[in-house]
Amino acid sequence: MKNILSFLFAFFILNLPVNCSAVKPNKQHYQREWMLVSFDDFTKEQLVKNKAQINLTAPVTDGKIKGTAMMGCNRMFFTLEFKSKSKVKISGLGSTLMACQEMEIEEEFTKVFEKMNRYQIDGHFLTLYDDKGTQMKFLAADWD
Repeated sequence: MKNILSFLFAFFILNLPVNCSAVKPNKQHYQREWMLVSFDDFTKEQLVKNKAQINLTAPVTDGKIKGTAMMGCNRMFFTLEFKSKSKVKISGLGSTLMACQEMEIEEEFTKVFEKMNRYQIDGHFLTLYDDKGTQMKFLAADWD
């Protein structure tokens, strides 16, 4: 009995894949809705109250996502392209033009969003960075 268990154990161990490439890489998932939780001097409570978020759930076409954003009462739209493992290009930012009660977040977001050129996904957080050190940190909406 001991020999049979030893044989089975050895057979099992010897037949495990030793090539690490047999394990599929963990694909970073960015196609989801993201809530803005850290930006400039705004508190998380201000960002949540103003429903500051971006939506990247549109289908990818030619490597680009047609995204939308909500900052207060205005809806924004843009094109986002993940260029490499950490580079991103945001272009074509536009928005509706309704007068909102609190416009500060929207105004600051509009000033810097297209300048974001790097990204990092860490767990359920997406962080965008520009060359001046400005960053926007988002939380995946399905994790809140």
